[in-house]
Amino acid sequence: MGVYHAGSRAVQERVGVRQLADHVGRSIGDGIKPVAAAFLELQPQLVVGAADPATGRVWATVVSGAPGFVRATGPQQISVAGGPGAADPLAPALSTEGTPVGTIALDPRTRRRMRLNGRLRPTARGFAVEADQVFANCPKYLQRRETYETLPDRRPGETRTGGELTADQAEFVTRADTFFVATVHGGGADASHRGGNPGFVRVDAPGELSWRDYPGNAMFLTLGNLAADPRAGLLFLDWTTGTTLQLTGEAHTEYGTDRRVRFTVTEAVETPSAIPLRWTPPELSPANPEHP
Repeated sequence: MGVYHAGSRAVQERVGVRQLADHVGRSIGDGIKPVAAAFLELQPQLVVGAADPATGRVWATVVSGAPGFVRATGPQQISVAGGPGAADPLAPALSTEGTPVGTIALDPRTRRRMRLNGRLRPTARGFAVEADQVFANCPKYLQRRETYETLPDRRPGETRTGGELTADQAEFVTRADTFFVATVHGGGADASHRGGNPGFVRVDAPGELSWRDYPGNAMFLTLGNLAADPRAGLLFLDWTTGTTLQLTGEAHTEYGTDRRVRFTVTEAVETPSAIPLRWTPPELSPANPEHP
């Protein structure tokens, strides 16, 4: 399979960036370079996206551990020690051999990120991913957070589920400066980052969110996946309390003066204190548009 599938190609053609996408696409490989391996070993968390093999619903989640819990264990493989809790909606996918997964390691301290997509294999300690695609993205729209601390006494609270956002969850979303989006296509899965000034994600109704698609790297992997398959999963993370809000549903792109992605919620899962990390307040990216 080439770097791009028909969905991404269709969006690139529509926006008029196919030539640029071809150039940028040369950075995508299937090997983990030494600099990427060293980057991974410094990370305390990893975002993973996939489709539940039983329900077909797409989810994104975050797993955490002491630096080194995720590392390259081969020229095309990463291994992750641990995984999400049993109540996490993505737990079944991460224990199923051959699940297509997308991963993103994002370091707010350096405003660097690395994405690796491939096939999952459960292991005795967690899971491994055999890479199909490995690449880095520019720091655009990444908020800088100077450092973090690990709170060993923090434990996940009781998971709350629903079919739409509560008022508190809507407030959580609208004050976010970062979220992650998982998408799928016939050949695999992808996990990506979206960032902006607080308010860049709108809650248009209890079951509907939207956000502007800011100019990026011209590859259109996320929007291309959505053009081929509307299923998507969103992850919002409270960088102070460790609370996560996971949403699954469907999304589509509206093309106009500004591209806007509209997401319809099928299910919402909130887990208080899901991870034990507490990050310092953000320094917002200078690339963030002033008006979301």
